[in-house]
Amino acid sequence: MAVSRALLDVAPLRTSPDFRRLWLGGLLSGLGGQMALVAVLYQVWESTRSTIWTGAAGLAQALPIIVFGLFAGALVDRVDRRRFYLVTKIGQAVCAVLLTVQAFAGGSATSVLVLVAVQSLFVAGGAPASRTFLSRLLPAEQLGAGLALNRISFQGSMLIGPALGGLVISEVGVGGCFLVHTATFAVALWTAIRLPPMPAAASPGLTGVLAGLRFLGASRPVRGALLTDLAATVLAMPISLFPVVNAERFGDDPRTLGLFLTAIAVGGVVASALSGTFTRSRRPGAVMLAGALTWGVALALFGLASNAWVGLALLAVAGAADTVAVVSRSTVVQRHTPDEFLGRAAAAEQIVGQAGPDVGNMRAGLVAAGSSATAALVSGGLLCVAAVAAIAARTPDLRKVDIR
Repeated sequence: MAVSRALLDVAPLRTSPDFRRLWLGGLLSGLGGQMALVAVLYQVWESTRSTIWTGAAGLAQALPIIVFGLFAGALVDRVDRRRFYLVTKIGQAVCAVLLTVQAFAGGSATSVLVLVAVQSLFVAGGAPASRTFLSRLLPAEQLGAGLALNRISFQGSMLIGPALGGLVISEVGVGGCFLVHTATFAVALWTAIRLPPMPAAASPGLTGVLAGLRFLGASRPVRGALLTDLAATVLAMPISLFPVVNAERFGDDPRTLGLFLTAIAVGGVVASALSGTFTRSRRPGAVMLAGALTWGVALALFGLASNAWVGLALLAVAGAADTVAVVSRSTVVQRHTPDEFLGRAAAAEQIVGQAGPDVGNMRAGLVAAGSSATAALVSGGLLCVAAVAAIAARTPDLRKVDIR
């Protein structure tokens, strides 16, 4: 019994057919999205041979979410969320079709980035809408389990999708990869159509955005959860330092470099598989804080590791801690956000999750350029620990038992 309670809780998949369909659609569209990401990078690189252009691909995906996320979240809170989600999925599917067409027609890098940016506009609305579904589809005691299932779906896509994308590109080209991406939206659209109506009402336009910002500022648990995520990602994000660490310590072996990212993902998958150990906790805020502290400590120690296997083990610990922190953070946000603000809170989560890592990787690169990779990693990890400890001290609501 104790072992079964430690494993991933699949009760939401058993008890809620709507959640089960939504999860399956998310898994397949996530795989297709990761394959498409590889195809975008490959086509842009082949067209330009420029790292500036490949960097612009990430910017094209991130900027619409950062700029329009809160406005999309406000719209989610004032319309039927199922219909809105369906519209955004249709928009994403149309963009996927156009990406496929341009790939077979030999389109330019500019056309790819424009379509990626437009598709990201629909993601800016669809992702917050989908995050509001869990509280409608699952009882409160299954929210954590549902979030953990979504997390392992995301991580599975991250592990498998890029490899599948590379195989498809090598066999049939980028057009075939985009075609698979398009096909996965058929399942996503089917799951959206099968969802029950989800009417919601809130203040429209700019008023709704300002009301959402006031709520985020006034709710100490939600504010503390988002600040904890920012502290972990902005201060301790390590990915931009992987190439220089690999070159300085591990002979610049590309196989080792690939293992760095794989180690983080493996740690996350293991944590998701054992998520029953924390999704049933009545203190999700305290679990989140512990996960963020462990992330900072593991990355600071990684900065000092000279042995490749020790370094990979520490990155696996960091990946596991990240999963614990992210799932628990979303649980805190879901449980402490009234339904009328859930779309805006989900949009804020999405913005933090998108902008934090990008800013964190930039910070790490700048610090390393002025000192060393070791200094950037160790200082970032220690600053993360200090910031999370300060948030915990100033936000006692995060440490309390959640009775909701």
